[in-house]
Amino acid sequence: QVPLVESGGGLVQAGGSLRLSCAASGRTFKVYAMGWFRQAPGKEREFVAGFSYSGTSTYYADSVKDRFTISRDNLKNTLNLQMNSLKPEDTAQYYCVGVQTPVPLGPTRPDRYDYWGQGTQVTVSS
Repeated sequence: QVPLVESGGGLVQAGGSLRLSCAASGRTFKVYAMGWFRQAPGKEREFVAGFSYSGTSTYYADSVKDRFTISRDNLKNTLNLQMNSLKPEDTAQYYCVGVQTPVPLGPTRPDRYDYWGQGTQVTVSS
């Protein structure tokens, strides 16, 4: 198992911004189709944003479209999520995910991903 380590979470007021980062620790390896999921207390885990296997397309949940931007540094194997215009309903634990072996599943499917980080907490106050 290759650990993915998230950083950048914290407490912010509604309307503010945060930038999450994810790095693959350990030896150099290839991780495909990285993305982000989140889970709020008492709610199911949900897809936030992600890349296609080719890395040329990005996907976003409707709830974050036009507010969040996902980006990736392929040379460094790092992933970022710029979150703007944050809302209290964005409060959740955010998880970085990645694929080791591509499978025919869409980016919103949790079972597509082989790697999951430990998560970083994002709290948005009203």
